[in-house]
Amino acid sequence: MNIVVFGAGGRAGRQAVAEARRRGHQVTAVVRDPARHGDLDGARVVAGDVTDEAGIEQAAAGHDAAISAAVDLSVPPHDFFTTSARALVTGLTKAGVRRLVLVGIATVMPGASGTRLMDEPGFPDEFRPFSLGHAAGLEELRASDLDWAYIAPAGDFDHDGARTGRYELADHGDMARRISYADFAIALLDEVDAPRHHRTAVSIREA
Repeated sequence: MNIVVFGAGGRAGRQAVAEARRRGHQVTAVVRDPARHGDLDGARVVAGDVTDEAGIEQAAAGHDAAISAAVDLSVPPHDFFTTSARALVTGLTKAGVRRLVLVGIATVMPGASGTRLMDEPGFPDEFRPFSLGHAAGLEELRASDLDWAYIAPAGDFDHDGARTGRYELADHGDMARRISYADFAIALLDEVDAPRHHRTAVSIREA
């Protein structure tokens, strides 16, 4: 398959590129500054902005599916995630790419109580704007006709974790859980290769 990965220079994006190449896919890696990312093994690296629908259309043309791991911490979260979601929907649709898999966060998912983790008592106020931004972007996707899957870790990433080759679906979010970026990338590519989840958000955890 031909896969375009937006935000390919970040930790999740780099692992998505690596996993896609491991499976023999052709990858276009979209980053803001290609000069900083010449080490994305085997990928075609191009400059792009995930909030630019025309640029998304150009980068995605001729591809079978898209993955987005993009984030811009210099922009207010609500603005970034809503704008990027709209741009992805429009740009990918114009490019004829119907499948989008996104990197999500646990805090927008329900915890054991059924309440979103970010709405549970004691959730840190400083993390709430970022979580609300993600939630707003998710609502933009739900209003679209695109075939998308929002994949979130059940808790957080194990930044130094190794690839085990395993993961499992989680029935609820749990901030104590961890998963490596490499194992998370397996879940992303599974949703590209053999989609199981359509127009929905799911949590995964280490197996």
